[in-house]
Amino acid sequence: MTIAFDRAADAPLTTTYAPIQPVDLSQTLRPLIRGRFDPTLRVEPTGHWRTLRTPQGAATMHLQRQQHGIRVIAWGPGAEWAIDGVPELLGSGDDWSELDVAGIPLLADSLRRNPGLRLLRTRQVFEMLLAAILEQKVTGKEARHAWRVLITKYGEPAPGPAPEGMMVFPAAETWRRVPSWDWHRAAVGPERSATIMRAAVVAASLERTLDHGRDGAAVATKLRSIPGIGVWTAAETTQRAHGDADSPSVGDYHLPAVVGWALIGKPVDDDGMLELLAPWAGHRQRVMRLIEASGFEKPRFGPRMTVQDHRGH
Repeated sequence: MTIAFDRAADAPLTTTYAPIQPVDLSQTLRPLIRGRFDPTLRVEPTGHWRTLRTPQGAATMHLQRQQHGIRVIAWGPGAEWAIDGVPELLGSGDDWSELDVAGIPLLADSLRRNPGLRLLRTRQVFEMLLAAILEQKVTGKEARHAWRVLITKYGEPAPGPAPEGMMVFPAAETWRRVPSWDWHRAAVGPERSATIMRAAVVAASLERTLDHGRDGAAVATKLRSIPGIGVWTAAETTQRAHGDADSPSVGDYHLPAVVGWALIGKPVDDDGMLELLAPWAGHRQRVMRLIEASGFEKPRFGPRMTVQDHRGH
């Protein structure tokens, strides 16, 4: 891995990240995409645009695959922090060498066809936690709508030449000032909005959980001390913020059936999913990502349901 800086006075910060192992930008950043109109991440022919709030302030990044690595340009007061985090964002430290999926053809084939799949580590705990809270007990469409509405209204305009409509995730103190009618406008009920408010109060301490590295279990214990944060929300957060490789999203409405159909050809519940994933302890999230990257879809029986997605907290 090499990372080199090039910055003239008053110019954006630029770097080229050249990892030893291949990195697929789309596959690696996929867990951060929340629909076509996500104000914080946009995929365009020129590359990936991403906004983020850093300890130093707002930043915009543009990531583009080039012949000799991934070219990254960052704007805004948080540009240096954003650039410093590029290796971890793109999977540096994510070690797949001990993962053995040779006995499962679907997984082995997915691993072979997706050599650039990496588990990202954003280092943004409050932002990832808030996104997960918005996804509690609702469909993906509803969660994406809430994310877009709230960040568009309360976010900060993206620094630099970001595509139109891109915004930076609001600071914790801004979230604490969101009035009840705007939660209602975004279709976020009082249970989820109250959980977000509680998380916003302790946002600074949430970021300190990064000191645990990729130890999702230790982080989850701290996250779940906040009322309204359960095993599902904690897992979704540690996967993205901390790069946790062993945190399957227990309590998800869809995932157990997907895992069951993919691995043994029939649906299972949460307990069954954990039993199937047990041989890959320490790598269970990697296995989940391989199933997703394989393109496998569980069979559909009858018309699609439009009821709420009853994920656990």
